[in-house]
Amino acid sequence: MAHSPDSIVLASASPRRSELMALAGIVCEVVPADICEDALPGELPADHVMRLSREKSAAVAAAHGGRFFIGADTIVTLEDDILGKPVDGADAFAMLRRLSGRSHEVITGFTVLDSRSGSRTTRAIHTEVTFKVLTDKEIAAYIATGCPMDKAGAYAIQGGALHFVRAINGSYTNVVGLPMTELYEELQAMGAVES
Repeated sequence: MAHSPDSIVLASASPRRSELMALAGIVCEVVPADICEDALPGELPADHVMRLSREKSAAVAAAHGGRFFIGADTIVTLEDDILGKPVDGADAFAMLRRLSGRSHEVITGFTVLDSRSGSRTTRAIHTEVTFKVLTDKEIAAYIATGCPMDKAGAYAIQGGALHFVRAINGSYTNVVGLPMTELYEELQAMGAVES
């Protein structure tokens, strides 16, 4: 693929992030980043996602053409525990049982890297999500769809778990995987999209 000198590259394998970019009218190339996503010992959740977003944008920028590189990582936290992607159905069930009837936080770290100037901005956006009380039957039926297996916290708000969510305090698109208002503002400030 030919690269425009000012092209935007999304360093993510997430189809949800690609869809959000398209909905915002941002034309981008998608190039997944291949990095280790393990948390460092003692690393705080927001620091974790911001570090990963920086590493993703830098890794793709080092190997591909383009000018603006966007890296992002999203996690679900409950009582300071990071709930990553479930390893199996039992793990997904345990996560959803913990989230049932409670509020948790979704944190997305994102980085925009301008490879021409070397400038970079990194932010972490927090959204509080409250679940209704879930029955074991509801949880089992959702797991049976396969949807939770590649999602942080074992759920996708834009998919089969939409009816689990009683309230959101903050950015909806952040919960999907990319806080579009904040990202768009950063892209405008860096000259990647028109103001």
